[in-house]
Amino acid sequence: MDQNLNVPDPARLAAVQQLCELQDPYATTAASDKLFVEAMKEITAWHMTHSVMYSALASMQEFKVDQVNTVDDLIKIPHLWAHYFKTHEVLSVDREKIFLHLTSSGTTGQKSQIFFDEWSIKSAQRMIDFIFEKNGWHTDDQPCNYLLFTYETEPSSKLGTAYTDNYLCKYAPANEVFYALKLTGNGGHEFDAFGTIAALQRFAEQGLPVRIFGFPAFFYFTLDRMQKLGVPSLKLHPQSMTMFGGGWKGYAEKQINKNELYGLASQLLGIPDDRFSDGYGSVEHCIPYIECSHHQFHIPVWSRAFIRDVQTLAPLPYGEKGFLHFISPYITSVPAHSVIMGDMASLHEGKSCGCGRQTPYFVMHGRAGTSKNKSCALAASELLKGKAS
Repeated sequence: MDQNLNVPDPARLAAVQQLCELQDPYATTAASDKLFVEAMKEITAWHMTHSVMYSALASMQEFKVDQVNTVDDLIKIPHLWAHYFKTHEVLSVDREKIFLHLTSSGTTGQKSQIFFDEWSIKSAQRMIDFIFEKNGWHTDDQPCNYLLFTYETEPSSKLGTAYTDNYLCKYAPANEVFYALKLTGNGGHEFDAFGTIAALQRFAEQGLPVRIFGFPAFFYFTLDRMQKLGVPSLKLHPQSMTMFGGGWKGYAEKQINKNELYGLASQLLGIPDDRFSDGYGSVEHCIPYIECSHHQFHIPVWSRAFIRDVQTLAPLPYGEKGFLHFISPYITSVPAHSVIMGDMASLHEGKSCGCGRQTPYFVMHGRAGTSKNKSCALAASELLKGKAS
């Protein structure tokens, strides 16, 4: 864990630094709310100063930073839509400060391009460190086998999903890493269903914990193929775990309820229910949202969320469905500190979950968009055409 990570301008971004160093992901208080508001004021002023585009947007809306004084006021901060980054490159740092360039889609579809300075990407990664530590998933003394339902990477790969899934392999020593989406040699990828089943059988025989990351659709199609082929149920190590991400875009008609997916996986692989977890994130908004033991996405201390009416964009109360709007001050490289996603969701009080976490959580209700706005998961799902049955 990087303990010497500093914001680009410690004097102007002191609250941003302090907020992103909070180690308990779900311990929000009145003091942390106050710190969050101050951090958002700092980062908004930063982007208004360093991005011509964002400065113009703020001027157009007659926005002043001193309009923000409470958490509820955060919704006044000028936002961008996630799909804006599919057609525009916008920076708030000099290009030579770019540490990493990630894209959101694979072989087809429009690509969001997000540029990270060292602070921004490493700050987001450190949040994952904090969450893995909180959940007891950082096990340096226990080797694991990894099954990645994501793209086998090339040295030049800029895919955000592949980058994230490979990053997640740092928390336990790797005995073997198997990619379900194999490079074809011509720049493309192909879903290797039979190789994936063979890997699971091999891992079961070896007896080491198995960590399964990536797109849930591929995981389901693997389990479905096992059933159709009559493959006997396996018994993976009880400390095996999953963490999915990317959703079922492009295969919504085949999507099953996540509780059904977890039940099927428990039946065929022997993984306990509390070892299943889904994750939500994107290159446009890299804050990690990871399911609790009750399989809900609680908002961590480094972020806040609103639900916006699909017609008026007015903020909606708990339980109402609308556009998912994320706010976080962690990113200094591009003005993606207030982003409305292309996803429909509802927000709920944390205490209604029952897992013990008190921060609000969101429930996904599908994608709002057109076929043009494809994500990594949608591009990946196209590889399944003709292979799912």
